[in-house]
Amino acid sequence: MNIADRLNAYAQLMRLDKPIGILLLLWPMLWGLWFAAQGVPDLHILVIFVLGTILMRSAGCVINDFADRNIDPHVERTKNRPMAIGKVGSKEAVLLAAGLSLCAFLLILPLNQFTILLSVPALFLAATYPFTKRFFAMPQAYLGIAFSFGIPMAFAAQTNSLPPLSWILMLANLFWVIAYDTAYAIVDKPDDLKIGIKTSAITLGRFDVLGVMLCHSMFIATMSLIGFAQNMGAIYYAGLAVASGLIAYQYTLIRNRERALCFKAFLHNNWVGMTIFIGIALDFLVH
Repeated sequence: MNIADRLNAYAQLMRLDKPIGILLLLWPMLWGLWFAAQGVPDLHILVIFVLGTILMRSAGCVINDFADRNIDPHVERTKNRPMAIGKVGSKEAVLLAAGLSLCAFLLILPLNQFTILLSVPALFLAATYPFTKRFFAMPQAYLGIAFSFGIPMAFAAQTNSLPPLSWILMLANLFWVIAYDTAYAIVDKPDDLKIGIKTSAITLGRFDVLGVMLCHSMFIATMSLIGFAQNMGAIYYAGLAVASGLIAYQYTLIRNRERALCFKAFLHNNWVGMTIFIGIALDFLVH
C-alpha cells in the first residue's frame, strides 16, 4: 500500500468515517461540563475534552478491532473492516492505539492533577472493554461505565471535585448506553450466537427489546431527578420530553428486531443526546 492508502486504512480503523461513536461519547461529556460549570464551561477545558473525546474514541475503535481481529471476518457487519481483510496488521494497530492514547494523555496535562489521575481508570476501561465479550454476560454495562467516564473527568476538570451529581449523571448515562448498545447488539445477534461471544441482547433473550426500553426509561427518570435536584427550568424538561418522544420512535424501529431498523435506532440516539444537551445549555442560558 502507498502512504495515502495506508492513512485511509488507519482512518477507517479509527472509524473517522463513522462519527456516531464520537457523538455518543461527546454529548454526555458536554452534559457533565455544563452541569459542572452551571452554564458555559471554561473554553480551554471544553476544547481539550472535545479533542480528547475524538482521540480516545479512535483509540478505542483500534483496540476493539485488534481484540476482534479473529471474530470480525465472521460477522456480516464487520467482515470488511481493515484488520478483518488484512489491510492493517496487529503490530500497526497496537502502535496506533498507543499513539492515540499518548496524544490524549498529553492533551490533558494542562488540567489539574485530579483530572489527570482519573484518566488512568478511563484508559483502563477503554482498553479492556473489547475483551469483556468473551466472559461477561453484559459487556454493554462495562461499555456504559467506560462511555460515562468523561462525566466525572469533566467535573474534576471544571470544579476539582466529584459531587454526588457527577455520579448520578454517570448512572443516567450508564442506563442510556446499555439501552442503545443492546439495540446495536440485536443487529449482530445471529452472528454472535454462532461465534459464541456474549452480549446483553443474547443474555436478555426474548426480553431484549423490553430491556432496551426499561433502560431508556430509567435514563429519562434519572435525568428528571437530576433536573429536580438542580432546580432546572421548563426548557430542560422540554428537552427531556422531546428525547422521550425520540425514544418512543426507536421502539417502533426495534420491536420486530429487524437488523437494519435496529441499527437505525442505534444511530438515532445521536439526536437524543443532542436534544438533551440543547435543553441543558439553553436552560442555563436563560437563568
